[in-house]
Amino acid sequence: MNSPENDTGRSAERETLLLAALPHVAFDGWNSTALKAGAKDSGLPPEDIMRLFPGGAGEAIRLFSALADQSMADRMAGAELDGLGVSARVTMAIRLRIEALTPHREPARRAAGFLAMPQNATLALGCLSRTVNAIWRAAGDRSTDFSYYTKRATLTGVYGATLLYWLDDASEGSEQSWAFLDRRIEDTARVHRLRGRLRRLTAGLPDPFKLMKMARSGRV
Repeated sequence: MNSPENDTGRSAERETLLLAALPHVAFDGWNSTALKAGAKDSGLPPEDIMRLFPGGAGEAIRLFSALADQSMADRMAGAELDGLGVSARVTMAIRLRIEALTPHREPARRAAGFLAMPQNATLALGCLSRTVNAIWRAAGDRSTDFSYYTKRATLTGVYGATLLYWLDDASEGSEQSWAFLDRRIEDTARVHRLRGRLRRLTAGLPDPFKLMKMARSGRV
């Protein structure tokens, strides 16, 4: 088992190699060619690539996503969140998560294409799940009931759609992307409000399935 010092050193080397490879990813894509060029630029021997990223480009993408998650979480931890509702906090977290990719927009675009391949579906789901969890945690959500799953399923669609919109957004300061995000959050809030009203309206109505069972048993 590696010591904590060795784990820390390996993590630093992984980040160094990844950051050195990103300019090459923009042209070559997420592959061994970009990783080898990154190793050369960072002064690492080529054989270290397999030691640091035994899973190849896919593992490098996983780290790329994790670093963006951490950047978002760090900025949220330093933000003034008092007085903000859940929707406002989630909106801020999504925006900060996407803004973390701004210096590396082309590698992010290439990563989206890589993850869209059927053979990378498991990796894509893992990265997206961790990002959505990180956003909810940063927004202060600590739910453990069934809403844990419904909230994350809803946010997956909002975050994914906004990210894809942002990748092709040429507006100043990505303002069109943030307006798109606001609309998606409002649409989601509207759906939840309608569901709440529907539950209240139907709360006093008899259960149709219970009535059917009673009818069959001759009790009605």
